[in-house]
Amino acid sequence: MLESAVSSFTLLTPVEVYAEEDFGHGRIETRKCSVITNLKYIDQSDEWKNIQSIIRIDSQRIIKATGKIEEEQRFYISTLTNAEKIGKSKSSHWDIENKLHWLLDVAMNEDESTKRSGDVSQNFSIINKICFNLLKKNQSKMGIRRKRYLSGWVNEYLLELL
Repeated sequence: MLESAVSSFTLLTPVEVYAEEDFGHGRIETRKCSVITNLKYIDQSDEWKNIQSIIRIDSQRIIKATGKIEEEQRFYISTLTNAEKIGKSKSSHWDIENKLHWLLDVAMNEDESTKRSGDVSQNFSIINKICFNLLKKNQSKMGIRRKRYLSGWVNEYLLELL
């Protein structure tokens, strides 16, 4: 069903289009969100009866230093129909992901990890996220890194976190 929707996307006219540009981190990125809500040509079986739209995100990234151009096209099915809301939610999702990665790197030193074999790095990443959430949940007025060090030095504090 989705394959036919994707191949039919060029035949259907988007109802709404939202575009945004992002300048930073040595690149220029343009994202265009197109939303099609006219789904009468697409087979909507019972499993897909609540679909309200097909979404296409076109991304173009220009690396300033090299001039290299990267293009990507992604498709989604959704119950949302507002192109601006969808476009902004996709970029804010990555903003949250990037901030989490930065915090994990600063507080838990994830980027300095030398664990590479098998599933070890993925398992430790999960453990780090659990620890990070426990530290973040604690109401004391210290930074995450300081809470982490203190939990290693003071057993009572560690028990308070757990």
